[in-house]
Amino acid sequence: MASTPAARRLALFAAAAAGTAVIGALPTPAGLSAAGQYALATLFFAAFLWVTGALPLAVTALTIPVLLTALGVYGDMEPALAGFADPLIFLFVAGFMLANALQKYGIDRRIALRLLAVMGTSPRLLVLAVMLATAFLSMWVSNTATTAMMVPIAVGILAQVVGRHGIHTDAEHPQAFTNLQVAMLLGTAYGASIGGVATLIGTPPNTVVAAQLDRLLGYSIGFADWLLIGLPIVLVTLPLAWYLLTYWLYPPGEVDVVGARAEAARTLAEEGPLGPRGRRVAWIFAVTATLWVLGGLDFLAGDWLPEAARTTLFGGEGANLLGTGNGHQGLLYYVLVGLAAIPALVLADTMEWEDLVPIDWGTILLFGGGICLADAFARTGATEWVAEGFFTALTGAPIVLLVGAVVLLVIFLTEVTSNTATATIIAPLLIGIGGLLAGTLGLSETGAAVFLAVAGGVAASFAFALPVATPPNAVAFGSGYLRQAHMLRAGIALNLVMTAVLTALLTLMFYHVWPGLLW
Repeated sequence: MASTPAARRLALFAAAAAGTAVIGALPTPAGLSAAGQYALATLFFAAFLWVTGALPLAVTALTIPVLLTALGVYGDMEPALAGFADPLIFLFVAGFMLANALQKYGIDRRIALRLLAVMGTSPRLLVLAVMLATAFLSMWVSNTATTAMMVPIAVGILAQVVGRHGIHTDAEHPQAFTNLQVAMLLGTAYGASIGGVATLIGTPPNTVVAAQLDRLLGYSIGFADWLLIGLPIVLVTLPLAWYLLTYWLYPPGEVDVVGARAEAARTLAEEGPLGPRGRRVAWIFAVTATLWVLGGLDFLAGDWLPEAARTTLFGGEGANLLGTGNGHQGLLYYVLVGLAAIPALVLADTMEWEDLVPIDWGTILLFGGGICLADAFARTGATEWVAEGFFTALTGAPIVLLVGAVVLLVIFLTEVTSNTATATIIAPLLIGIGGLLAGTLGLSETGAAVFLAVAGGVAASFAFALPVATPPNAVAFGSGYLRQAHMLRAGIALNLVMTAVLTALLTLMFYHVWPGLLW
């Protein structure tokens, strides 16, 4: 008799619990505290359930503070739950709610259709237009939501190009799929994953890395800082992914795309201009995005801005303009700006609470659980113990080899679990080996930790072979317009190429871009 999903779930949960008990019961290794050993046991429990998918990711995250308290890592539950109140979690809440506003008034759809109407002059350019639109939207909107919106648009475009009867689903023979269909659907997923690298809110691994650097090191990466990190990577890798898809893996051949371009223009014309509420949402979003970028440009203020005004705007420890004492978070702090946009949407008569509340709360809870686990590792010294045990062999290695090892490890792990879970597990370890590899990198311990963690966070968005690796992969595959063999063939090739390209890019940026920006 075949096991039921419920029986499989119970079996996997029992295996996780048994492994956790064994790790907790073993003699405490040298150099590790008992609390650190229990933190490791908690990591095993969470990682096992994340990788196997025995429980939803967010449900597993909620077990982390329970275990940390039950096993005595924390004396009471309040510090075990503190990760769920991290400011960057609320940045993601704000980003999700802003995305709801864009979607309610069809602003994201209009951007996509405009690009298609302008660029769709050939099959390859049509795929590029879809990828560009998806990548741009994923910079500001959850890449999961962006993919979910763009897949129907991509299918509608295909219907105009090849006709409704020319589009095939996973239930049919693989020979029935056209290269244009496969390239379009894969391009949508890959465009979302790559585009999300550009901004702090573009994809969960970015925020996971930023949050854990702040929690573990007190190091803050601003919105503009991450834009300067991620945007160059997107500008190189997105065209490369398009080229590999349309010239090498799935060349679309000669297809008449006039109808698709005309359909995009017709749909835009039918929708007409944005109404007053839609325009107000567009303005609020534009102002918010502008302030996010300006908040990281404090170095441009120079000496002409009085110190108190600079502290009030950008944050710092000095006196502020409000007379409340020394120090201020800064009015342009990106979390503050993001949260302020939410009441602005309501006051502008564009959104009600019912419109704002349906966001991806599971991702929010997953963030919180990951931060709780990272805090426990830092508090007990488990991070340094694990890092020294597993990464000592890289001491003294060339920087390009070190970067390549991090990229390859993260991409491999991401293929078997979600990129968010991978970043949650690996970021504290990469931060922890900063001290170990600081001499190899020629940086301070903090600088080395920041570089390695950011490199790992970026790499987590470049797993393309399996549906489980990233939410965009899962959404595109779940549409039924792709077979897993299509994604596997393209993904393995892109994984290999992108590992080499990312290693080269990150190494070049290490020498020529990031000094003075990250350390």
